Amino acid sequence: MSTQVKESSPAGEAQAEHQQQLPGERHSSKIVRFYSHPWTQIILISLICFCLPGIYNALVGIGGSGQVDPTVAANATVALLATTAATALFIVGPIFSWVGPRICFLIGGWTYALYTGSLLHFNHHPDDGSFVIASGAILGVGASFIWIVQGAIMTTYVDESQKGRAIAVFWIIFNLGGGIGSLVSFGLNYNSKSGTVTDSTYIALMVIMIFGYFLGLFICSPSRIRLTQLNRAVETEKRSVKGTAIMAIKTLSKWRVACMIPLFFSANVFYSYQQNEVNGRTFNIRTRSLNGAFYWIAQMLGGLFIGLILDMPWFSRGVRARVGWVILLVTGMAIWGGGYAFQLWENKRLALGLVQDIDYTQGNISTGPIFLYIFYGTYDALWQGFAYWLIGTESNSTARAAVLVGAYKTFQATGGAMAWRINALHKSPLTQLGMNWGLCIGSLIFVLPTVWTVSDHTAAEAEAGYEGEKRDEPHKTMEDAEV
Repeated sequence: MSTQVKESSPAGEAQAEHQQQLPGERHSSKIVRFYSHPWTQIILISLICFCLPGIYNALVGIGGSGQVDPTVAANATVALLATTAATALFIVGPIFSWVGPRICFLIGGWTYALYTGSLLHFNHHPDDGSFVIASGAILGVGASFIWIVQGAIMTTYVDESQKGRAIAVFWIIFNLGGGIGSLVSFGLNYNSKSGTVTDSTYIALMVIMIFGYFLGLFICSPSRIRLTQLNRAVETEKRSVKGTAIMAIKTLSKWRVACMIPLFFSANVFYSYQQNEVNGRTFNIRTRSLNGAFYWIAQMLGGLFIGLILDMPWFSRGVRARVGWVILLVTGMAIWGGGYAFQLWENKRLALGLVQDIDYTQGNISTGPIFLYIFYGTYDALWQGFAYWLIGTESNSTARAAVLVGAYKTFQATGGAMAWRINALHKSPLTQLGMNWGLCIGSLIFVLPTVWTVSDHTAAEAEAGYEGEKRDEPHKTMEDAEV
């Protein structure tokens, strides 16, 4: 008589994970068990990203990072994305394999507060944009560390059946930072007529970022996470220089990963257009702040939606991949089509010299553009949630996930840097929209072979196949050596 294996409920899965302890952890305290629980770490990294890139997103989402002239902020973002592209894959990925997630985070987390401080300095020295641009370049390196730590934790610290929910939880908490930060900016700048955010806005955001940095002290090493699937994957990792290089090459040389590269490249290309052209040029300062809050709240809802879709227990993982792809294609065509209609209308206004003049109280002309900006935020969450989930289907190993996330961030930053540079060169908004629309739909077509061949499970034997030989004992990072 055959036995049918059914997918357990989230509560049942959590209980099973609770029972999956490493030999040395059987007598550990409840606090340690709670600390090393997969979902504790998912929530922790989400709170950290709430305080760091989430608050940063609130800042740049205002348009021009809160400045009247967005050119300096755009050039700083180009520098940020260029250094991220240069370091994420070939430098930060290997460092992650050697030192683990906590040390990686501590290396890069402080750079967010530095960038915000440079904008505070720029408020008083508007002729000195070099400090802002240099801080942006440093932040790019720091962001590489943060996002590889985040991506590796989010895509490997939970069971395969829960990865969509992990993405949803992260995206909600992370973008809550952008939403709250934008609402704070809205309140602080409610009566402002200057077009530039106040000093108190920058100071408040810096305080939150510093708090988030110290939360990183509680990040847990993957070898201590009580999840059998992760522990088996960790056992197949080789962290010597040669082993790391071989693992990275074999991971990236798969045709499935190659088909994902355009998806990665297009993940940030639309930010410059949406934030500087749609929000930054159309609305006054307080409405830009309010729109920023709506944008990030829409991201929360979009992340929740795509996460639940990709974890549907009624369908196999392959079917869920195809459903997610269809959702991105249909919503992309609809939202970018609406954006095209808006830009034709906006071009007429720009020809009349109407810039940064619309207030949210002008419902007859503000409602449509505000809702378009909300839908742009939703689509970004759908896109990135789907991309992260695809990465999670490739591996349950944090080291290999770090390589894939490094590739994601490298190509994402490359595409973003290109788009921000185009924005800084003041190419027409309609040209930027057409580029974004074409890249998004083209990327979806290119990734279809990967989507169509997603397997229902990633076996530990397949993980070992990345390097051709399984290790007898897992390699310890610097974090594993801690008491």
